[in-house]
Amino acid sequence: MAHVTETCDDDTVNIITDVTTTPATLYDIRALPDIHNRLAQRDLLPDEHLVDGGYTSIVQQDQSAREHGITLVGPVRKKRTRQSRQGNVFDRDAFTIDWERQQVVCPQGKPSREWSTPLSIAPYTRVRFAKEDCGQCPVRSSCTRGDRRQLNFLPKQLYERQAAARAAQQTTPWKANYAMRAGIESTVNEFVNGHGMRQTRYRSQTKTHVQHVLTAIAVNIERVNAELTTPAAERRPRTPTALQNFLDWQRIPRPTSWRTAGKS
Repeated sequence: MAHVTETCDDDTVNIITDVTTTPATLYDIRALPDIHNRLAQRDLLPDEHLVDGGYTSIVQQDQSAREHGITLVGPVRKKRTRQSRQGNVFDRDAFTIDWERQQVVCPQGKPSREWSTPLSIAPYTRVRFAKEDCGQCPVRSSCTRGDRRQLNFLPKQLYERQAAARAAQQTTPWKANYAMRAGIESTVNEFVNGHGMRQTRYRSQTKTHVQHVLTAIAVNIERVNAELTTPAAERRPRTPTALQNFLDWQRIPRPTSWRTAGKS
């Protein structure tokens, strides 16, 4: 799989700045740190990086900001729990988190009994409520189907970043800004249909990466050449040759192109 990064500034040529080649089975988000490191080595890091949802996570947004000063812009995944899908149950937002005391209070005012961060779900924090509290709760059916309620949530800094990101991506300015990312789809199409990127010519990932890089160079040359080519109306005519001057002196019409002239 080839991960392509290009510039998208207004009124400039979109230049491909990086191509990272990974196994097709690797998740997109796993490739992003390597992409940023490669851009940093060449002093090509962007201030803002528009990425597909497959490259987006709150943890990655925080890491990109801390390590490279990059604002990672991409859709943050919505809640997918049973409580978030049904309107008659209590989702995570219905609970009050006390970060200082490491305790969560449920909608009925009962505090949680356990607060831990298991390695299996890090960096998420897990809290559990007491069985006796949930067992006697009058709204238990609207909260959990088990014997007690359990919640998983990110640390405070990431939790607040997640909430802000989800709210921001619902606004018109965010959507207008993120719409520029759609341009990379035409670049991928250019790679695939114009240069056969999905048909590797070599064996091994290393050699395939060389193919991807050479393809990116070819695309960049095409784009720069198209931008620098002067329109025909602004081109200066070439200096006539001696033969052309002789034909003009003899008032002999000369064809526009000698290649299209008739032969006998």
